[in-house]
Amino acid sequence: MTPSGNRSRRVARNPVGNPPGTQAASQPAGPLPLSGKLARGDLMAAACPSRDVLRHLTSRWGVLVLIALQTGTLRFSELRRRVGGVSERMLAQTLQWLEGDGMLERRAFKIVPPHVEYTLTPLGEEAAAKVRDLADWIEVSLPQIAQTWAAAAEVPASAPGSDARRPHEGR
Repeated sequence: MTPSGNRSRRVARNPVGNPPGTQAASQPAGPLPLSGKLARGDLMAAACPSRDVLRHLTSRWGVLVLIALQTGTLRFSELRRRVGGVSERMLAQTLQWLEGDGMLERRAFKIVPPHVEYTLTPLGEEAAAKVRDLADWIEVSLPQIAQTWAAAAEVPASAPGSDARRPHEGR
């Protein structure tokens, strides 16, 4: 306990989120040289190509496709049934993005009718585990999030500084 009676105390964090004086295991000590930044990528930079991968992995359909494929190989029609609400066009586009990023493997069989299967690659398995953690957190935290929505809905739209749209209605 801190002197004020609180059980926990805030610890200042450095830019990578670690307590001062410590570095993450994967972070070298000191600032990265330019070659290191270029090799790693800089997600905060507008032109960073890793932003495309981030967009593909964290899109609504990207997350759900990765989670669905964690159970194993699926055909296009099985994926579409599993990922409720996705159109054929959006599913096809999402699968192309994820395949292009090396997250999944597409296997087409030369038979009639066409038979195509999708399987996560080892890189895709890793990414799927990460987005599943995020999805699990969202599911567990949804009651708190819903309370925030309800509180925002109680604020009159004409109140100074308020936005007529609610946070969960999109922007």
